[in-house]
Amino acid sequence: MTGYRVTSELAHVHQAARKDRDKQFTALLHHVTLDSLRQAYLNLSRTAATGVDGVTWHAYGEDLEVNLQQLLDRVHRGVYRAKASRRVFIAKTDGRQRPLGVASLEDKVLQSAVVSVLNAVYESDFMGFSYGFRPGRSQHNALDAVAVGIYIKKVNWVLDADIRGFFDAIDHECLLRFVEHRIGDKRILRLIRKWLSAGVMEDGRWHASTTGTPQGATASPLLANIYLHYVFDLWAHQWRSRQARGDMIIVRYADDIVVGFQHREEAERFWQDMAQRLSEFALELHPDKTRLLQFGRYAAQNRIRKGLGKPETFDFLGFTHICGKSRAGQYQIKRQTSRKRLVAKLVQVKEVLMRHRHKSIPEQGTWLRSVVRGYFNYHAVPLNFAALTKFRWEIGRIWRRTLQRRSQKHKMTWARFCRLSERWLPKPRIIHPWPRERLCVSNPR
Repeated sequence: MTGYRVTSELAHVHQAARKDRDKQFTALLHHVTLDSLRQAYLNLSRTAATGVDGVTWHAYGEDLEVNLQQLLDRVHRGVYRAKASRRVFIAKTDGRQRPLGVASLEDKVLQSAVVSVLNAVYESDFMGFSYGFRPGRSQHNALDAVAVGIYIKKVNWVLDADIRGFFDAIDHECLLRFVEHRIGDKRILRLIRKWLSAGVMEDGRWHASTTGTPQGATASPLLANIYLHYVFDLWAHQWRSRQARGDMIIVRYADDIVVGFQHREEAERFWQDMAQRLSEFALELHPDKTRLLQFGRYAAQNRIRKGLGKPETFDFLGFTHICGKSRAGQYQIKRQTSRKRLVAKLVQVKEVLMRHRHKSIPEQGTWLRSVVRGYFNYHAVPLNFAALTKFRWEIGRIWRRTLQRRSQKHKMTWARFCRLSERWLPKPRIIHPWPRERLCVSNPR
């Protein structure tokens, strides 16, 4: 992948990390400067939720230079104290609640600046099949890698793995030992320890955090990647090199892992070894979300010959992957928006529209246009046009019912609503290239 670009100030750090994979960096905090803090502040969302201190982006920026200078002084004098994260919950596609930790704005700024420094080191270490929360890499890069890997390799079996409660199960001491392999700057290590032990505030009460790293914190994705780099990535790469006899592909995005195999016995052995490896570091595979399925170029005919019906499908990053055929009868992987993702988004839109049904049609239409456009920006991949059309139609149906409930006097006729739909709801079109086209640009090898 060629997407990572390092700043000139950190170029020598990145080059040293690439040159010597065993080098330990003992002086990094001086790269956290007033300029890097300012850039970190400007990169934050203007409308993000506030932490326990209630400070907004705009309020902090009213006296920005003074606030950043005071933060920098506290950090370099060693008197900086991390604030607890504010616990919030968001709905998951399966109906459960996902806990998130909202850090204070000042903690976000500092974490972002430190992460930029650490990325200069770890981007030279991380494996090529790791895609989650890395600069220059996206979910679609991971999706492309899965599709192209299954196409060009002799993949007949897919292990769809998920680590149960990963972000909440990270062992702090193990994580710090992993970080110390590369980072010898005691001041950076103390900052990470402060962030990990800051705890969370929920309903006005403080709760200690002895394990895990809060989802939503700026430093959490990098720390999670470091943890899995040592726990899974290096081990999986070694397993593939030493034990796999057939073709094997690996793609990891955070704690979602897809591994493809040529031979079933190797897939079963890897599954067993992987579970044992994770257990050594207080992690476990989710029993309901981890499964081995027959998938690939010959899956359909092999299952039909055994009387097993159509090949099974698997979900990865919001798309259901299906063994299909092109119009010419050739093998083709079809990626369709997963039903859980579609339903969850429609429920969310319906709830918001019902709360804001008193607003004017242009206000509602403007918001819905942004929702539909954002949905298409992610899901408009080749062969997914039917799902995009269904999403737009369902959004229109929900909007029409909402408008009908606003008044008993003025009915919303289909003719009038079709005019509104044409004006405000973007029409679906495929905007993403085919997986191999984009992968050949981002990874020329």
